[in-house]
Amino acid sequence: FLSLAAEVCWGFFVLLILGRLWFLAVLYLVWLYLDWETPCTGGRRFQWVRNWTVWKYFREYFPIQLVKTSDLSPKHNYLLGFHPHGVLVAGAFGNFCTGATFHGLFPGLTPYLHIMPIWFGCPFFREYIMSAGMVSASKESVSYVLSKAGGGHASVIVIGGAEESLNAHPGSLTLNILQRKGFIKMALKHGAHLVPVFSFGENELFKQVANPKGSWLRNVQEKLQKIMGFALPLFHARGVFQYSFGLIPYRQPIHTVVGSPIPVKQNLNPSPEEVEQLHALYLQHLRTLFEEHKSNYGIPEHKSLIFE
Repeated sequence: FLSLAAEVCWGFFVLLILGRLWFLAVLYLVWLYLDWETPCTGGRRFQWVRNWTVWKYFREYFPIQLVKTSDLSPKHNYLLGFHPHGVLVAGAFGNFCTGATFHGLFPGLTPYLHIMPIWFGCPFFREYIMSAGMVSASKESVSYVLSKAGGGHASVIVIGGAEESLNAHPGSLTLNILQRKGFIKMALKHGAHLVPVFSFGENELFKQVANPKGSWLRNVQEKLQKIMGFALPLFHARGVFQYSFGLIPYRQPIHTVVGSPIPVKQNLNPSPEEVEQLHALYLQHLRTLFEEHKSNYGIPEHKSLIFE
């Protein structure tokens, strides 16, 4: 969906260059050059964009609900690890980039959803995603948010990344996390408290073409991901007036559960052992969060998270 919107913006930009208003495209390129670093320095959010009425209908369509399990003091900065990626990442967008859902439950905290830097190179589209509260997932961008003095800021990172979207099959509980430790280092360097977040229902929104590891399709998808920087899952769901085929996501409830914070003491030069120790603790808290809430959202008792 991000790629589709970006393609539309690119198309409009090309038409602008080829048309009589080509000078507007040139002016925009100058603006783009001058504004290039903004996605790495907190972005440029506008609350009126986040409060568009369309986002209310978006949240109610599934519906999407944010579930609070513990208070998050605005005196600290936080790094929220979001799981799983899914195809649409609807829970992350609906809860952290629209309306007052997050602010209502966690007053005093400002969430920043970090996404791949490639999206901020798209003309016009970059302006929209920044206005909704999205910023770059680069180290510089995460550091900028987590180093803000006084606390009250929360970096939201989809830990599994684009690679995990290839596992987004209904019923899948596989998370790409064992080798992902950069967010742990960032939390340690800035003393940001870690908070695991699990979004129940995220993988139920689409049906994806079978792509087990080792299959020709999965190999092609993984190669394209390395080249382009984002994955291309082949998926389908429902249509506008029928439920058999289409690209509109199924109406499946999404419950995004925010866990308890893991206190982190600042360490500017963490050792590999310290990173491993905190990473293991994070996995433990994430698994506990899932086990404590899975029965509330239709997950069979015998099913558990799979870390790889």
